[in-house]
Amino acid sequence: GINAEYGIIAHLEKSLDYTIFDVKWIPCSARFVVVGSHARGTGALQIFEMGQKELMLSKKYEKKDAFKCCTFGATSLQDRHLATGAFKGRMETWDLERADAPVYSVKAHNEIINCIDGVGGLGIGVGAPEIVTGSRDGTVKVWDVRQEKDPVALMQPKEGETKRDCWAVAFGNAYTESERVVAAGYDNGDVKMFDLRTMSVRWETNINNGICGLQFDRRDILMNKLVATTLESKFHTFDVRTHHKTQGYPSVVEKAHKSTIWGVRHLPQNRDVYMTLGGNGSICLWKYNYPKDRTKTDSNGDDMGLAGTVEQVQNVVLGTQPISGFDWSPDKEGLCVCSGFDQTVRVCIVTRLKSL
Repeated sequence: GINAEYGIIAHLEKSLDYTIFDVKWIPCSARFVVVGSHARGTGALQIFEMGQKELMLSKKYEKKDAFKCCTFGATSLQDRHLATGAFKGRMETWDLERADAPVYSVKAHNEIINCIDGVGGLGIGVGAPEIVTGSRDGTVKVWDVRQEKDPVALMQPKEGETKRDCWAVAFGNAYTESERVVAAGYDNGDVKMFDLRTMSVRWETNINNGICGLQFDRRDILMNKLVATTLESKFHTFDVRTHHKTQGYPSVVEKAHKSTIWGVRHLPQNRDVYMTLGGNGSICLWKYNYPKDRTKTDSNGDDMGLAGTVEQVQNVVLGTQPISGFDWSPDKEGLCVCSGFDQTVRVCIVTRLKSL
């Protein structure tokens, strides 16, 4: 059941005059960046800071193409460059202090970039700073912005295969200089895990509903858990520590929000706590509990993983429209920012997370 001890408090909110698609805290600051689309089809990129009583607009830029998604995952803490994916297929990075022109720009895809993730930045983990983009054109591409305009890896349908709309991408398993995977989720329910070291598909499954969100609990550790959220109010938490040759990875399935679950975000300070974003304007807080044994031996003597359980800690309805973006503050535990299709951005505080 829901635990009344844990509160989700809507602290500050602001209505904007454009469709908001994504929101991220600027690392080491009390500011966040909002990206989206003006009614006339241009891109909105705005920076807000938290005042005592209100959210204050500190910088705003309007760009030629509407933005769909953004990440700081591949930038250094010195630069804090934001990487964006746009409706016209362009991937760019921006110095938010001087964002009149992009630092890096590439025509990454022929159609909209639905999703983006970054790894190797922010002083977290090891390995090259890389950005992954997924598009309606059916491809997933990995970029190193220090290199010229060609992707360092490309995942696309084999000849004769139907191309599927890629809705979600996530980096994981980046625990050494050379190890790294990308998980990609598609509109038909396919989840594929690409190993960037061997350039091969490491695992794939289908969970019957379009994949709206994917995230590893941590990008920079030996992969541990992967959460996939889907269209019809279900989300799957996979234990990705132990792979079995016929059973794959075990998972536990939960229902929530009575609507599409637009995404998932793990708490930076505790990888077993995560928030899901609802199409009904709600956010739900969850805690994963490991089983007593995470593996068992099958009749052939092979190890197979065992899934744990998921408990809902709290939920709150913030508005009537879907929650489009959400980001936990990396610096202040429990502080989060989220955006909705009601054109509102909200800063919330989740209390007592240390006791989970």
